[in-house]
Amino acid sequence: MSNACVVMTTVANAEQARMIMTAVVEARLAACAQTQGISSCYRWDGKVVSEDEQLIVFKTMSDAYEALEVKLLALHPYDTPEIIRLPIESGSAKYLAWIASEVG
Repeated sequence: MSNACVVMTTVANAEQARMIMTAVVEARLAACAQTQGISSCYRWDGKVVSEDEQLIVFKTMSDAYEALEVKLLALHPYDTPEIIRLPIESGSAKYLAWIASEVG
């Protein structure tokens, strides 16, 4: 099993996504980050809401998760941001080594 993981969050727009991605990669809390436009539907304050958002996917190491979460909470515009960590069970050895070399 790899020590690498994927961390996901969502923000309202591409400008917020770029700011957060840049800050996280510059801080070496993730090797890279990718964003994609998505449509979200969720319940908030007793109402069902549908909005366009930007999904950000960070490639990082499990050891960096706590510091990454702190950074995301400090930068994130949402009151209750989605911050989810998923393990990378396996992958290209060269790519996983690159993630490990870039984080920290």
